Amino acid sequence: MRLILIRHGQTPNNVRSLLDTAIPGPGLTPLGELQAAAVPAALAGQDINALYISNLTRTALTAAPLAADRALEPLMRDGLREISAGSLEMKGDLSSIEAYLHAVKSWLGGDLSVRMPGADSGYEVLERFDAVVEEAASEETVAMVSHGAMIRFWAGHRGINIDWSDAKYHDLSNTGIVTLDGEPTGNNAPGGWHIHSWQGAPAGGLDGLDADGPTAEITTDAGSALRAGASGTQDH
Repeated sequence: MRLILIRHGQTPNNVRSLLDTAIPGPGLTPLGELQAAAVPAALAGQDINALYISNLTRTALTAAPLAADRALEPLMRDGLREISAGSLEMKGDLSSIEAYLHAVKSWLGGDLSVRMPGADSGYEVLERFDAVVEEAASEETVAMVSHGAMIRFWAGHRGINIDWSDAKYHDLSNTGIVTLDGEPTGNNAPGGWHIHSWQGAPAGGLDGLDADGPTAEITTDAGSALRAGASGTQDH
């Protein structure tokens, strides 16, 4: 199975660098709409059999051009939604961003028991995304429009060949695309998928000038996470 994970286009709260994870969430900025329109061409070489989206508005808007281009009906699944910020929702201060990134980094480091403040553990987040992948596994190639932290965590946990010291894995801008090959494992253990490509830049090269939100950069290195948090508060 080939799995194509697409981060949604830029939103107003990405520009404001806020931890915006609640349903239904905002739509796209004008740049985000252009990024979404560039996705079909970015995937021109992929024969996509099914298209999934989360229950946040921004993924439906991002998927619309691809759905029209490929004559696909997007399937909405709650399991693809962003990692909930819990008590940190709609905050953009450095300490809140650090707390959010700390939970995700802990999961990527192997401790899925850590709980996001006021929200889910890594086990719960992994289980809901895995369930959607398992549902889609009968298809040969599937595209899923999801979210920055969610894609980073799931691909980082499931990818057997990811090396966080490689700079190419440090960014996932709006409409960045991660392509993996593999099959559902049926367990929580890391692995099961090979990362075929990691395109951290926006589809069509439509750069948001670093206004990608606080989940655009997540690594297991504490220093990198702190730098990501600091850059995520520059607009405040």
